[in-house]
Amino acid sequence: MEDASPPLLKPEADAERSLVDDAKQLASDGRTLLEAEFAYQKSRAAVAGAGIKGITGWAALALALVFFALMALVMGVVLGLAELIGAWAATAVTVLSLLLAAGLSGLAASRRWKRMSALLADDAET
Repeated sequence: MEDASPPLLKPEADAERSLVDDAKQLASDGRTLLEAEFAYQKSRAAVAGAGIKGITGWAALALALVFFALMALVMGVVLGLAELIGAWAATAVTVLSLLLAAGLSGLAASRRWKRMSALLADDAET
């Protein structure tokens, strides 16, 4: 049985190969791999960029519809309370309730911001 050599290497070429040639081939292969990876990532970015346009449009529509639904809810609350306590008092109660909710939301956001800033500041120092 004959001595089996790897299919990519020819036994007679081993003596003619040099480390410099191998390094050049490795650099060439690395460059080809880098170019292929760059082209792949570029095509992924193009697909994501095309998709983000549709996502942004649908998200904007959804936010607009939520806004209108909340405005309808506010009007319903004002009209419902107007029968019980009068129009001006209903408006005042609704506005004060919304301002309270906005204040609590802002306070929660502020606390989270401070917590995140503290975490990032600790990471930057270490």
